[in-house]
Amino acid sequence: MDLDTLKFDSAGLIPGIVQDRTGEVRMVAWLNRESLQLTLDTGFVTFWSRSRQSLWVKGETSGNRLRLVQIRPDCDADALLIVADPEGPSCHRGTESCFDSSPEGGPNTAPWPATLPWLGRLEALLTSRQALADLDGSYTQKLFAQGVDRIAKKVVEEAGEVVIAAKNDNREEFLGEAADLLFHLDMLLLERGASLLDVVEVLHHRHAERTGGPA
Repeated sequence: MDLDTLKFDSAGLIPGIVQDRTGEVRMVAWLNRESLQLTLDTGFVTFWSRSRQSLWVKGETSGNRLRLVQIRPDCDADALLIVADPEGPSCHRGTESCFDSSPEGGPNTAPWPATLPWLGRLEALLTSRQALADLDGSYTQKLFAQGVDRIAKKVVEEAGEVVIAAKNDNREEFLGEAADLLFHLDMLLLERGASLLDVVEVLHHRHAERTGGPA
């Protein structure tokens, strides 16, 4: 990244919007040239604290660091989108995001980008259960311990339940069975070394190929 192409404000600062790979906005803070260069050099997001007038490595005391994935300037080069892998909560309140989880208008009116990131947290939980696979453990741990054949069988069973619920025209039952299917499909993906993000990437590429536009 060429820092000379960026438009820092009169105080030498530029806002950075931190987003994780699931698309959830974690926080917004300020960077100067030095903190931005340190972010690029160290791989951990570093800000400039306006209140303390000093560099601030996110998570340096709490351990909740932000591991850099990529930085993208906006079209005017006066703001940065920072994609990072969070190593814990990003807000001082101990929440994943500094932004309220229930947007104005109620939780059911949230747009797709605001609601889907929860799937990333579910997948992280499943990954932790996979690492502790045990036939004497929780349901998820037991299923992971039985391997790909058993998990695949559950996906087939849940897919059949979804079809039956759809034909019965019972919305609550249908959504419940669909949730079960997605849960077990995610387990199968993880068991094969993949994730929901990999599936989304395939859909993006297919869309781009068929429309001739960006993914």
